[in-house]
Amino acid sequence: MSPSQGSSVPSEHETVGAYALGILDDAEATAFEAHLAGCEWCAQQLDELAGMEPMLAALADLPGSGSTPAIGDSLSARPSPRLVEKLVDDVAEKRAQKRRRSFYMIAAAAALIIAGPLAAVAIGGGSDDGGQVTATPAQATFSTMSDKKTATDASTHVSATVAMAQKVWGTEAVLELKNVKGPLKCSLVLVAKNGQRVTMSSWSVPNWGYGITDAKTEDAKKPLYIGGAAAFQPNEIHHFEVVTFEGKKLVQVNA
Repeated sequence: MSPSQGSSVPSEHETVGAYALGILDDAEATAFEAHLAGCEWCAQQLDELAGMEPMLAALADLPGSGSTPAIGDSLSARPSPRLVEKLVDDVAEKRAQKRRRSFYMIAAAAALIIAGPLAAVAIGGGSDDGGQVTATPAQATFSTMSDKKTATDASTHVSATVAMAQKVWGTEAVLELKNVKGPLKCSLVLVAKNGQRVTMSSWSVPNWGYGITDAKTEDAKKPLYIGGAAAFQPNEIHHFEVVTFEGKKLVQVNA
């Protein structure tokens, strides 16, 4: 019978006070400890009651209190070894679960943090010491795209090929850039048929450049592959431009 039906037996949650007072018999204490091992609310209440020990100890020392010392001893009673073992096991398991969750979150965050710079270096090419990282991700994507447009500017002699793929959200593009020397900071700009301009990506060109056929180093002979995206569908695109941050157009590729 439940307490609401008039039973004199308190609920397990209400037993925390009796347990803290030390007035439960062994069977009742054992049953409550089993409940306590899985009940955070009762564990919190027990912690709060345990925090009253200094006050209870002071109460036990009051003069003329008669039986008060015994009550104080009962109120300040500590959990039994059985409870301690169960609580330690429970806390250890929860901490292990938290560590596992933290590890997965950190691993996922690290993957995102690492992937960003690596993708930028791999696609953008080049490094501080003059070397160039192979553009595997962008170049691999470029090779799978069948819709490609190429142009070479008669004035700058910069050559560019833009590969496109239609997506539900718009257009994915990969630029192959050749015969460009630095130092420069450039952007791939999409120009829509309605006149809107969208920057799809940007990068830096090192001194030795990209795709220089007569270059002295193999790194400088390699073209740049860099990806970008925009919300426009391929049939909404008029052309692409490779422009410097100063606004100079290096090459235009018609869509």
